[in-house]
Amino acid sequence: MRYNIIGGNLPVVVCQLDRGEQMACEGGSMSWMDPGITMQTEGGGLGKMFGKMFTGEKMFSNRYVAQSAGEIAFASSFPGSIRAVEVTPQKPLIAQKGTFLASYGNVEMSVHFRKKLSSGFFGGEGFLMQKFDGNGLVFLEIDGSAVEYDLMPGQQKIVDTGYLAAMDGTCSMDVQSVKGVKNVLFGGEGLFNTVITGPGHIILQTMPIANTAMSLYAYMPHPSSN
Repeated sequence: MRYNIIGGNLPVVVCQLDRGEQMACEGGSMSWMDPGITMQTEGGGLGKMFGKMFTGEKMFSNRYVAQSAGEIAFASSFPGSIRAVEVTPQKPLIAQKGTFLASYGNVEMSVHFRKKLSSGFFGGEGFLMQKFDGNGLVFLEIDGSAVEYDLMPGQQKIVDTGYLAAMDGTCSMDVQSVKGVKNVLFGGEGLFNTVITGPGHIILQTMPIANTAMSLYAYMPHPSSN
């Protein structure tokens, strides 16, 4: 499989498949393809289907198989970026729910639970995330631009709500409360930050869709209440 990410801030990943190669994605993620590629809808078992439901993903996924060499494309659903991340048995990937676009190879997606309940309830990234294991490539939708860091063992990055897109499975995550009453009341940054600790690679996003929606909501006309 060969791929090319094009489109600038409205990106699409265009993949060239050889005969017999296949890719998986959520239902509705495929944008266009050649006629030699066929689709198979999969549920993946009751456990996986419920896991997808809890992480906000669609319960059914599609697998595209190249009966002959051809092209298939997957476009981002929001202005931003697409990143291709390699997954190996030694390097699983943990991603924010809603970031998965497509995958190539022997990649399994499952629900990832936070080890600490405080991270899930107060971290802002969501209690349930997605874990990708196996061998292959995972294409992620990034809200806005992607900013990437390689953290050394014990090195930390403090991230505001929603800005973490993905991290290596070797990284750990916890919550840190904002210190100082004045900072909490008037700082405008919320009560908690997410703390990522290395070693591992992390991908941050500059325009979380939830934050963008709230900003746009402030400018929308609202019906007056009687």
